[in-house]
Amino acid sequence: MTVSAILNSKPSSMVTISPDASLTDAVKSLSEHRIGAIVAVDDNGRLAGILSERDVVRILGVRGPEVLSEPVSAVMTRAVVTCARDETIQGIMERMTRGRFRHVPVVEGERLIGIISIGDVVKFRVEEMERESAQLRDYIMTA
Repeated sequence: MTVSAILNSKPSSMVTISPDASLTDAVKSLSEHRIGAIVAVDDNGRLAGILSERDVVRILGVRGPEVLSEPVSAVMTRAVVTCARDETIQGIMERMTRGRFRHVPVVEGERLIGIISIGDVVKFRVEEMERESAQLRDYIMTA
């Protein structure tokens, strides 16, 4: 299975933010949408970076609450690991585990088309294993 299968099972809307927005605005958006990361896109809709809850906690721990007035661009991860819709779920799961990150933007060319989380990947794999198990049980019962 590929990343497309996960994207097709999710709502098509994405939460993004401008790199120029304040960190306070980003935190509000993370909270309001109950998400663990937000993708920063430039004025042309191209991926500029990603900001996770972990990034916010780390920078608050180092610099204190004054950092909340700074722009997202000062804190976000710029070297974002991305994937394409035709990549395998197993491959993405391995990259996420190895890289120790939980969110991967999905791009097509330079265009952001979605974002998947480790939760999305695990949920999809569990459902896939349950389907395979049911098929095997059915096969055994009818054999």
